[in-house]
Amino acid sequence: MNSFRVRQGHPYPLGATWDGVGTNFALFSAHAQKVELCLFDPQDPQREIMRKQLREKTDHVFHGYLNDVRPGALYAYRVHGPWKPEEGHRFNRNKLLLDPYAKALTGGFKWKDEMFGYRIGGNEDFEMDKRDNASLMPRCVVIDDKFDWSGDRRIDRPMAETVIYEVHVKGFSKLWSVLPAKQRGTYAGLGSRAAIAYFRRLGVTAIELQPVHHFVNDSFLEGRGLTNYWGYSTIGYFAPDSRYSSSGAAGQQVTEFKQMVKNLHAAGIEVILDVVYNHTAEGNHLGPTLSFKGIDNASYYRLVADSPRHYMDYTGTGNTLNMRHPNVLQLVMDSLRYFTTECHVDGFRFDLASTLARGLHEVDKLGGFFDIIHQDPVLQRVKLIAEPWDVGEGGYQVGNFPVGWAEWNGKYRDCVRAYWKGDDSQVGELAARLTGSSDLYQDDGRRPYSSINFITAHDGFTLYDLVSYNDKHNEANGENNNDGDNNNHSWNCGAEGPTDDPSVNALRRRQLRNMLATLMLSQGVPMLCGGDEYGRTQNGNNNAYCQDNEISWFKWDRTHEEMSLTDFTRRLIALRREHPTFRRPKFFYGRKVRGAGVKDIMWLNPAGQEMSDEEWGTHFVKTLGVLLWGDSHDVRDWHGAPMHDDTFLMLLNASHLPVDFVLPNHIASRWSLILDTNLETGFLDTPTEHPAETKLTLTERSFLLLRRIA
Repeated sequence: MNSFRVRQGHPYPLGATWDGVGTNFALFSAHAQKVELCLFDPQDPQREIMRKQLREKTDHVFHGYLNDVRPGALYAYRVHGPWKPEEGHRFNRNKLLLDPYAKALTGGFKWKDEMFGYRIGGNEDFEMDKRDNASLMPRCVVIDDKFDWSGDRRIDRPMAETVIYEVHVKGFSKLWSVLPAKQRGTYAGLGSRAAIAYFRRLGVTAIELQPVHHFVNDSFLEGRGLTNYWGYSTIGYFAPDSRYSSSGAAGQQVTEFKQMVKNLHAAGIEVILDVVYNHTAEGNHLGPTLSFKGIDNASYYRLVADSPRHYMDYTGTGNTLNMRHPNVLQLVMDSLRYFTTECHVDGFRFDLASTLARGLHEVDKLGGFFDIIHQDPVLQRVKLIAEPWDVGEGGYQVGNFPVGWAEWNGKYRDCVRAYWKGDDSQVGELAARLTGSSDLYQDDGRRPYSSINFITAHDGFTLYDLVSYNDKHNEANGENNNDGDNNNHSWNCGAEGPTDDPSVNALRRRQLRNMLATLMLSQGVPMLCGGDEYGRTQNGNNNAYCQDNEISWFKWDRTHEEMSLTDFTRRLIALRREHPTFRRPKFFYGRKVRGAGVKDIMWLNPAGQEMSDEEWGTHFVKTLGVLLWGDSHDVRDWHGAPMHDDTFLMLLNASHLPVDFVLPNHIASRWSLILDTNLETGFLDTPTEHPAETKLTLTERSFLLLRRIA
């Protein structure tokens, strides 16, 4: 192969692109002096079979074309340039580098000192390490993007009708014995008939996958015998991680990923990817050189202006991608478009999204990244969800993202937790959170579905552990239990961790039902953390990012109580789906409905009367009635028809004491009780009817739902 010449080729598209005859290679670097393309034997990836210089350079893109390179070929780069860390340049021709646009990677990282561009043990990071790292690096794979998408269609489900299920590809099915062993913990497992049947029975409409972009298992974790389970350490923004593939790593992982998406679409389930464009796996100035750092450090990363040896760190990981640079912005946009057009993904959840909005320092919600997305005809159609914070100054931006974006509503999470824990002075904010957080989203023209409501997510306690542990138990992480937030505080559930006390366990299960009911019956878009539907536990670990084992994996041999909770969750989702009152596309007005003479929403005290200003300001009030008028000519559904639905009454009691509540009589003469979280089943198999003005006793810490029948 060394006898073949590298033809001129094209600067775009970037990456390795096979055209049916040969492959075009293109790599951006504004400061490199020379780029070498290295090809390896697919049968023996350690054997380099060709090294050719890409002599053509157009608009800072080095490029060349080889007509004998086909899908399955393995490649990487060596990039020559100045080694001047003090000026922000970290070129080291001795280091094999991954293509930022590689669509597949094969092989793993082996952690030795050669993986660092500087000499470990030398003068900090100033002295270049001249040892070769090729034997320690993965290889990029040339792929054929063709896939049979026949029969696939965009679902385009309205956001207001969406129910999100956050899940880890491996953790979901790794222990599931109904699947063939080879499929467990893979894309094929998640797209299997059994998995799809589970999702459909549960009723979720979108699967939000924790990162599937190829990531790095950090050296410090390997030193503890642990792994980066969550995958928020990205090194390949175009490459589905081969570790989740059951069919192979030489490009087959791409086909398997696409087949998973196609299978889910056929069942009416959308796919949302959790993407990490705010930082990479290369860390700070003392981190390894794997790709971006050795290709063009000064372009790809935000460097400290008066000390470019160091990195701006808004992410807590050591570095921040430089979204102010047009080629870095292009990288992110190209990645999003690739997964949308070539992989048919339906949306993205952006990790630490405030970082993407930063201009010089402050968060600018009208930054270039958002402007470009709003103008992009491909990305305008997909679901865009922000994690609206980062760790930098001013990074907490809940409610401040532009129109067209939904947000993980951290204020919803905090308020609902605090209310059900029994904290004082919560009902005022709870009223806003239950009804779509209009205080956050209404003024700028957004709707209730801009709020992604959640109580737990991958990061933190599971829902079961939230009500079962007063303190974190992260000892297995090897950091002396110093990692992870410790802001749970006492839930007054009577014991720490597992217990045989039936009253304690009954209270915990009731609290689970309380929060699940609150989540599914709130306005906005509910996001269920995978496993919470059955009460998954991590044994008190609230930072299980490094636990690729049974601490994190789903269990499938479930107890009667766990199956009962799953059925309760399923029925809640079905109730939400059947009644548009719980998923309105517009906010409640709080005024009288035309033609009805009643308000579309009313807040009631235990006497069945509207809450007074004095009651809203009373810090110890922990009981609240929420009356939702369902028949409205002022609100139309997605098809333009007026909403016609039942009227519901939610009764919430976070007090540690029972409370008598009088059913209101001014809009109904009879009510039907359909849900009571004091029951193990949650739902009444035979709803009970109660006349208006009946005094119902709300068990301590319980949630009731009634439907108006006359």
